Amino acid sequence: MGRAVLPSYVRPPQLAATGWLLVFGLIACAQEVPPTRQEADAIVLRASRILDGRGGVLENQDIIVRDGRIAEIVPSGTVGGGQTHDLTALTVLPGYIDTHVHIGRHFDANGRLHDPEDQEDPGHLTLFALESAYRSLMSGVTTLQSLGGPEDAGLKEFIARGTLPGPRVLTSLGSIDENTGSPEAIRQFVREKAAAGADVIKIFASTSIRVGAVTTLSLEQLEAACGEAQAHGLRTVVHAHRGDAVARAAQAGCTQIEHGWLLERPDLEVMAQAGMYFGNQIDLLFRNYAENGERMVGIASYTAEGFRNLQDAHPGAVRMFKEALTVPGLKVVFSTDAVSGGHGRNAQELVAYAMQGGQSPMEVVITATSRAAESLNMGDRIGSIAPGLEADIVALDGDPLTDPAAFNRVVFVMRAGKVYKNEPGAVRGGGT
Repeated sequence: MGRAVLPSYVRPPQLAATGWLLVFGLIACAQEVPPTRQEADAIVLRASRILDGRGGVLENQDIIVRDGRIAEIVPSGTVGGGQTHDLTALTVLPGYIDTHVHIGRHFDANGRLHDPEDQEDPGHLTLFALESAYRSLMSGVTTLQSLGGPEDAGLKEFIARGTLPGPRVLTSLGSIDENTGSPEAIRQFVREKAAAGADVIKIFASTSIRVGAVTTLSLEQLEAACGEAQAHGLRTVVHAHRGDAVARAAQAGCTQIEHGWLLERPDLEVMAQAGMYFGNQIDLLFRNYAENGERMVGIASYTAEGFRNLQDAHPGAVRMFKEALTVPGLKVVFSTDAVSGGHGRNAQELVAYAMQGGQSPMEVVITATSRAAESLNMGDRIGSIAPGLEADIVALDGDPLTDPAAFNRVVFVMRAGKVYKNEPGAVRGGGT
């Protein structure tokens, strides 16, 4: 029998056997590899592990950044951009948000604490603050709230221009204390700060722990401060250590309590019932003052006795932090109270939250990101890795969920879609 011959309209081209193998191989590869969408204006962050800031974990996803915002989160390899950063060996999460620093506090050219009473050129103050802000950014802080003085205005303005590197800055531009005066004087102070562009009102309802932590403001004064702030759409952060100050602040409708090292559980429950946020410090503040106290003694209210009082309060601060974690509804936020010597070491406090304070590492992430953003009324802009939010993103050398020391190993920093640090593996083995 002769060989069958196909009609010409179904006969394949006369190709060598190797040619057919090549064709079939290409078809198979095309079926296995999804097409890649190319976008020249996009930045792609390729990640194997993302902690989204809200308690979720995403694996093998790419974060697509356009115009400073997170545009999409897609399976790895499906979008190609003008820039691609391979972060697959790292852990990716939102940038840290420190809700309490004093960014203008610095050591002078002689290595001593700058005395706020000394007159210094405003431009010089801004440069020192910019140096501290840059260090904070390199530590992973992409937003900070400076409960400081008028000098913060220049820093905030220049960083907001986008030409100088630093975290997003929110500031109180000053503070209220017992010397501010009557309730009406306090209302006038708040109106002036609101007109000057303050983001928050800082209130000292008590003195420093260094001088006894004495409650100094009345309920009427706190109602004036927090009520006037609310009228101008501003939040309030209250320095308080004792239960009477916390009770008054809660009754007055204030937003956040700082420190609280002499409180008891019922005081924490008052905060929770009032919907207040709680910023406590358990490591960096105490360690920094122990290391740098000699550079501060004799300036302003800093004395050797005061530093001893501060260190004596350390166990109470840790006890309050641990207790706060057990109070239903109490919203703990990232707060370092960083001053001279502490700027750029902010993440050490996060390590301590887990390793000394007993907070679960995932809760540490939430405390430092989405909940901190919520406390600033900015949860719709920052604090999470989700489409539509600003691209404030960091990456850690290691997994903080299994190794909390990794919180302090920040090797990649992006703020508002711009990369400021990209040093994978540069700090492996760094301490806490």
